Amino acid sequence: MSDPLYRRYQDGLDAYRQHTCTPPECTLSARCAEGQRLWDQFTRAQDAYLKRQRSQQPT
Repeated sequence: MSDPLYRRYQDGLDAYRQHTCTPPECTLSARCAEGQRLWDQFTRAQDAYLKRQRSQQPT
């Protein structure tokens, strides 16, 4: 069974990669408004997933 949190974070990255700017404005250091919104969604989902993974590791 697929992990919904993992899927959400992967879908967020896919959405960011697939968006297009006219003219192309997104770089590693600067993003268009839509690119920034998508990147923020991706990073929030990734952070939540990684936080949960770390909390499940045995100490």
